[in-house]
Amino acid sequence: MELIHISQAELEEILRKHTMFRSARMGGARAILAYHDLSGMDLAGHDLAHADFTGAVLCETNLQGAKLDYATLFSTDLRLALMQSSSLVRADMRGVCLRGAQLINADMSGVDLREGTITNRQGEVMLPGLTALMTGNGGVADLSGANLSSAKLAGAVANNCDFSDALMRGCKIVRANLTGVNMERANLEDADLSQCDVSHANLRGSILINVTTTSTNLTTADLSGALTEEPCGPTAKDLPVPVSELLRRHLTWLSSDGKNGRRLEIDGFDLRRTMSFAHACLSMMRGRRAMLYGLDFEGAQVQVADLRSADLRATNFKDADLRGCDFTGALFNGANLYGVQMQPLELGGEGIMETTLARASLRFVNLSNADLTRVDFSFSDLTSANLLGSNLTGANFTGAKLNETRLSKDQRELIQISLHK
Repeated sequence: MELIHISQAELEEILRKHTMFRSARMGGARAILAYHDLSGMDLAGHDLAHADFTGAVLCETNLQGAKLDYATLFSTDLRLALMQSSSLVRADMRGVCLRGAQLINADMSGVDLREGTITNRQGEVMLPGLTALMTGNGGVADLSGANLSSAKLAGAVANNCDFSDALMRGCKIVRANLTGVNMERANLEDADLSQCDVSHANLRGSILINVTTTSTNLTTADLSGALTEEPCGPTAKDLPVPVSELLRRHLTWLSSDGKNGRRLEIDGFDLRRTMSFAHACLSMMRGRRAMLYGLDFEGAQVQVADLRSADLRATNFKDADLRGCDFTGALFNGANLYGVQMQPLELGGEGIMETTLARASLRFVNLSNADLTRVDFSFSDLTSANLLGSNLTGANFTGAKLNETRLSKDQRELIQISLHK
């Protein structure tokens, strides 16, 4: 089938009508760009949800920040496409070619990347068994930090691709070629890796809780530091009383100025999947080196807590009060810290307590709209973290990694000024 060539001006008119279609305005029309050659064109930031790109060629096309939710990208050629921070929720990407494509931080939750078949109007097979290709001539796809929750990758060819820090919960990746793939720190909880070739794959520090690996040989994969169902220390069963009772005693201890009850101390304990700590009063708790992966602390009062070197990956601290806490060396990768309070805590006549995240790992963390006044981020890793809308007044970023960190222009200038004082 011969591809259709259009100009950028013609494309802009199609995009204008699609925008009207999306807002249900008169004169709008869905963007039908099937079998079009859009190589090198600019579609950055556009709303193309539900558009049809079947069999289209989008080589080196700029789709950064574009919205392609529910779009049809069946057998689309996306080689070397720029798709950073794009949204592809539940898009049909069966049989696509993603060689060399940049999908860093893309939202690909529920996307369909299985093999597919193209037929003509009479139902006759034209191109059978198209497989989602992410590697080969043109380089490998970069999906680092992408959200692939519940995505379907059955039969995909993704050898040597970069899925580092990707959220891949519930992914169906059966019969896929994952040789040499980089899944370092990826979250694969509840994923299905059955019948996959993972020879020499990098799974260091990944989350492999409840992963199905039927007929998959992991002997040559690097699993060092991977988190599995195996406890990382004593569990709730080893506590003298249930966690709920420990919280009750802690509240009594706080309200009596330490005269009654007992402080919550869970140093080294693995308390995954125990209970929700949302809106709980945990002020002055101690949980050094505790395994608290995936727990809910939304709206909790956690002032002046000692959580040094704790594992807090994928936790939810939305709107929590974390003033004066010590998170030195803690793991927060993939956590939600939206709207948290981390500014200094005034202690009356006893001075103030500042929050420290020194040497903490905060990769792909959501720290937007938070109060981070005077927080110590020295030598922390904030790769691809979202700090937009946060107050960074007086924060210390000495030696911090800020690669791809989401910051406004004013925030970047503030950080530069603080580093040069």
